[in-house]
Amino acid sequence: MDDIQFYDRYSQTIKTEKVYGDRALKWTYGSLAGKISLHLLVKRAVFSRWYGWRMDRSSTREKILPFVTQYELDPSEFVRELGEFTSFNDFFYRKLKPEARPINPTASVAVFPADGRHLCIPDISRTNGLFVKGQMFSLSELLNDIGMAKSYASGSLLLSRLCPVDYHRFHFPVGGLPGQTRLINGPLYSVNPIALRQNINILASNKRCITELKSEQFGNVLLIEVGATCVGSICQTFQSGKQVAKGDEKGFFKFGGSSTITIFEPNRIRFDDDLIEHSSQHRELFARMGDSVGQLL
Repeated sequence: MDDIQFYDRYSQTIKTEKVYGDRALKWTYGSLAGKISLHLLVKRAVFSRWYGWRMDRSSTREKILPFVTQYELDPSEFVRELGEFTSFNDFFYRKLKPEARPINPTASVAVFPADGRHLCIPDISRTNGLFVKGQMFSLSELLNDIGMAKSYASGSLLLSRLCPVDYHRFHFPVGGLPGQTRLINGPLYSVNPIALRQNINILASNKRCITELKSEQFGNVLLIEVGATCVGSICQTFQSGKQVAKGDEKGFFKFGGSSTITIFEPNRIRFDDDLIEHSSQHRELFARMGDSVGQLL
């Protein structure tokens, strides 16, 4: 299988991703035996609960320093010292110092909701795919609501993929009033491109949470968190019905790679040029939470 390449907004270079669990992923999605194990066990919630339980054990603290070293993380960004984490999972959904992720202050700018590798679709009705040209999931299946899907059918979509090495808290891309979160249960396939290139509908079938945010400037915005293999827990930390500011924390994922999807109503946002350019080439753009994703139309 091909390496996963992405564009780094900060160095302005194309990089090859260091994939955590690379060999296991390629075996699971690239071999007959792996595909059998995927359908019998790996996609099931019990597997992710078992793995999450393992990552909650105090003995996993010994994994933290090698992980930080191998993936070149910056401990000076962390609110807590490395020695203060009680388990690998405790480290995994760590908080960062506010100055580590400054929020773009311009009122007409929406920001990335999470650290990660991002793809955009400026007009969902005119898409030619995300990871693979011509392949796109059904919006009505993703939302499990035909009426809501019609309202956003010509809207703008941002897919943000969080790798295990990323900061795993997700935030509000704009300010507004969030409603109740709706949970849609489903399997827990990997959301790594290795898997998505084979079946993009994973995003519309995996366990997911949907929250509608009413924003004075950007209209109604859908915020979706998608679970994945080894991510049985999507934890919401915001309070529905309470006004939030752009960049406020919405929640966090426990161990594993995962994704968020942000959908804007039609004619509300113009995504940034570099994001549009690389998305049109089916190449993800790496950017951090709080940085500009686009401007109000």
